[in-house]
Amino acid sequence: MIPALLVFVVMYALMLTFTQYRPWIALGAAALFVVMGLAGVFDMSIPSALRAIDYNVLLMIGGTMGIVTLFIESRMPARLAEMLLTRVPNVKWAVTVLALFAGVISAFVDNVATVLMVAPIGLAISRKLRISPVPVLIAIAVSSNLQGAATLVGDTTSILLGGYAGMNFLDFFFMQGKPGIFFGVEFGALASILVLLWLFRDHTQKVAAKVETQVSDYVPSALMIGVVVLLILASFLPAPAQGTVLYTLYGLRSGLICLALCVIGVVRQCMKEGGLRPLKKVIEDLDRDTLLLLCGLFIVIEGITAAGVIDAVANLFFAVAGDNPFLLYTLLVFASVALSAFIDNIPYVATMLPVVTGIAGLMNGGAGMDPNVFYFGLLTGATLGGNLTPIGASANITAIGILRKNGETVTTGDFLRIGVPFTFAAVLTGYAYIWMIWGV
Repeated sequence: MIPALLVFVVMYALMLTFTQYRPWIALGAAALFVVMGLAGVFDMSIPSALRAIDYNVLLMIGGTMGIVTLFIESRMPARLAEMLLTRVPNVKWAVTVLALFAGVISAFVDNVATVLMVAPIGLAISRKLRISPVPVLIAIAVSSNLQGAATLVGDTTSILLGGYAGMNFLDFFFMQGKPGIFFGVEFGALASILVLLWLFRDHTQKVAAKVETQVSDYVPSALMIGVVVLLILASFLPAPAQGTVLYTLYGLRSGLICLALCVIGVVRQCMKEGGLRPLKKVIEDLDRDTLLLLCGLFIVIEGITAAGVIDAVANLFFAVAGDNPFLLYTLLVFASVALSAFIDNIPYVATMLPVVTGIAGLMNGGAGMDPNVFYFGLLTGATLGGNLTPIGASANITAIGILRKNGETVTTGDFLRIGVPFTFAAVLTGYAYIWMIWGV
C-alpha cells in the first residue's frame, strides 16, 4: 500500500505545482500504477486499468462541450441576457440577475463555457454604466460554480458522481422518493441572491438596456434542450441482459446521446457553411486536458483501490468521526470546502467518491448505510468550496483572465469580498437542506 500511496501523493503535489501539465502527470502516474500492478505490487492488469475508465463520462463531457460551442456561436446566450436586463430597474439588480442567469446556464453547460459566454455582456454593461467590471465578473463566476452541481450535466464533478453512483438525470431532482441535490443548490442560490443584493447595495444607477443581439441559428438551442429531454427519457429504459452488446451500449447511453447530438449539430453546421470550419472550431474548443486528466485519474483510482489506500482513508475518516453519520457528514462537507478552495475539485471528487462509499459501508457498526447523503455532501462542499479563492475553480481563473486581458487589476481581496460571503451562504444552506432530507 505504501508505494501506491507515495505515487498518489507525488502525483497530487506535481499537479498542484505544475498545473499546465496536469493531464500528463495523471497519465504518467496511471502508467506507473499499471507497471506496479504487472510487477505484482498489487493486483492490477492492463485490461482492468482500461475497464476502470468511465467511457460514458468521457463521451458525455466531450459531446456536451461540442454542443456548447455551437450554442455560444449562435449568440443565443447573449440575446437571453439582454432580454433579462431590459426588465431590471438598476445596476444592483442587473448584476444580480446577470449572475443568476449565468447560474441557470451553468446548470446545463460547463462552468468555464458559461463564464466565456456571459462575461462579455458583463463587461459591456460595466462600460456603459461606468462601473468597475471586476465585481460583476466575479459574481458571474461564483454563480456559475454554484449551479454546476444542480444537474447531471452541469459540471464535470456532477457527471463523475452520476457515473460512479449510477445516477441518471432525474436522480438529481428526485431520487428514492426524496428531493435531490438540485433543490439544495437552488436554495443556496436564493441565499446567494441576498448576498449579492447586499454587496451591490450602493449601485442604484438606472439601467437602459436594449435587445440588440440577433440569434444566428436556433438549432443549437434545440440541441441543448434535446440533450436534457433525451437524458430524461433514457433514464426510463429497462436494462438489457448482462454480457450482451446491448448491455454495453446501455451503460454508454448518456454519453452516446450527447455525442450523437453533437455530431448532428456539427455535420449540419458544416453543410450549412459549406466547409469544415464548425468542426475545426468544436475540436479547437474541446477541453482535451480535462478528458486526458480524467482518463489518467480513473486508472490511478483503480490502482490505489487495488492497493488498499481507499479503504485505509475511509477507515481514517471513520476513526475521526466515529459511528456518527452527522459528524461524518459535517466533516466531509467542510473538509471538501477547505480543500477545494486550493485544489482542483475534479481529481478531488474522483478520488473521494470511492472513499465515501467505503465510509458509508463502515457505519452502523459495520452494517453500512445509504451513501447518498455523503455523496451529495461531497459534491456540495467540493463544488462550492472553489468559490472561496481566485484559484479554487477554473471559472474563477477564467473570469480573472478576461478582466486582466481588458486592462483590469484584480486583487485577492476583490475576490474574497464576494467569494467568502457567497460561499458560506450557499454552503450552509445546502448543508442544512441535504441533511434534513437525506440524513435524518
